Amino acid sequence: MEGGPATAGPPFKVRKQGQQQMPEQPGSTGHSMRRVRRKLDLFHVITWLMSVAAVVTLLWIVVSIIIPAWPAIQKTGFGFFMNTAWDANRDRYGAFPFLVGTALTSLIALCIALPLGVFIALFLSENFLPLAIRQTIRFVVELLAAIPSVVYGLWGIAVLIPIVQRFGGLLSDRLGFIPLFQGPVFGNSTLTASLVLALMVLPTITAISRSALVAVPGTLREGSYAVGATRWETIFRVLLPTAAPGIVAATILAFGRAMGETMAVAMLIGNSPRLSWSLLSPGGTLAGLLANQFGEAKGLQISALMYAALALVLLTLVVNMIGEAVLRHAQKVTAGVR
Repeated sequence: MEGGPATAGPPFKVRKQGQQQMPEQPGSTGHSMRRVRRKLDLFHVITWLMSVAAVVTLLWIVVSIIIPAWPAIQKTGFGFFMNTAWDANRDRYGAFPFLVGTALTSLIALCIALPLGVFIALFLSENFLPLAIRQTIRFVVELLAAIPSVVYGLWGIAVLIPIVQRFGGLLSDRLGFIPLFQGPVFGNSTLTASLVLALMVLPTITAISRSALVAVPGTLREGSYAVGATRWETIFRVLLPTAAPGIVAATILAFGRAMGETMAVAMLIGNSPRLSWSLLSPGGTLAGLLANQFGEAKGLQISALMYAALALVLLTLVVNMIGEAVLRHAQKVTAGVR
């Protein structure tokens, strides 16, 4: 039966055998896509090179420390981390007191700054006060990060040392049975350095924790209110657990800065090579040791100081690895919440 086609439409164009495809014009869509792809590939290459450069730089730094430290590594071995004597005149070097001082000052500073920073972040992220006042407080807190460490050291000498000398005696009299508060009391002490470190790492913890709290989806807060939770129940049971990965990241960064801080700690801790567990006595840190002795060191002492620098790098690496493991665990726990 004759008739037209069932459906109307443009006829298909069949390319005849031997017919060549016309080249795309420079302004065509395919040419533009290939040009964008080349730009993206170039961006990928640049970012890959920068990543490799960062890793190579880190390895370069480590190797540059290991080479001059090798004589001390051969002589002292792992006993360098357990010996308590540091005597340059007799070429006896042990970093255990400085390891203890680094750990004590950093941990105490973190114990002071972490809860304070998280509560300030909560105060700045919630609507407890008008926005203008919160922004002003936020600016003032973040401004603390711009103050040079030597200024913190001078402030500690002028303000904190008299306070520690005045109230340290009370701590020693009432809590002297605890090794951390045994006398005699010194102004330049581990406690003084820890207080200044807490103030120095406070802006880091506050800023990152606030960003993590602000990034919590509003639906979680609204859902918590919808089921009858109070404001503080919402904060402690919903907001803080959800923002835990960001708070953990802030803790890692603050702890790393506290361990590596040099000038303020060197001005306030007393720089004593003797091992003391008391917070009211002078102590020493690895960073302070390097700052105080490297300028006048010679011979094996230079190698021992480079060994101490390597210990500080490894300690920071271990802390970052532990923090990364905690951060991944926190992300897994809160993955279902987000």
